[in-house]
Amino acid sequence: MNKNSNIVIGVVLIALGALFLMSNLGYLSFSWSYVWPLALLVPGIYMHFAFFTGIDKNPGILVPGGILTTYGALFYANVFFGWQMMADLWPMFLIGIAVGLFELYLFGNRDKGLLVPVGILGGIGLSALLRTYISFDMKNYLVPIILIVIGVVIITRRDSKRDNR
Repeated sequence: MNKNSNIVIGVVLIALGALFLMSNLGYLSFSWSYVWPLALLVPGIYMHFAFFTGIDKNPGILVPGGILTTYGALFYANVFFGWQMMADLWPMFLIGIAVGLFELYLFGNRDKGLLVPVGILGGIGLSALLRTYISFDMKNYLVPIILIVIGVVIITRRDSKRDNR
């Protein structure tokens, strides 16, 4: 580890120790129920920070970074708004993996093979979320519109490739 990493880790440990000490002495009301999602969120955000600032140039770090950040945000939503939301937000577990892999695709070597699991996991996750949060009447129009848009994209992509030959 370099000196800057040691400083960051040291400051975090000092802050946590001070927080626990103040809580144990009764100066601060501290509950793990509001803090534990940081165990996922902070490493996820740090992985993004490390990649985008050049500390770690390997785009593979974005896969766990995207997953941890998504899950940390999901758990914070449940902590603040109630765990009953998990019955509707479970697709975020699939979407979190899709987010991490899509970041690898975007910032890595653009391997098209990554888009297969991204499409499958993201598609299943998003469709499950949409089923929960979109009214029945809207569903009757949404699927046909999505199919039309996908068809238009496929046709236009095919024609543009043919024109380049």
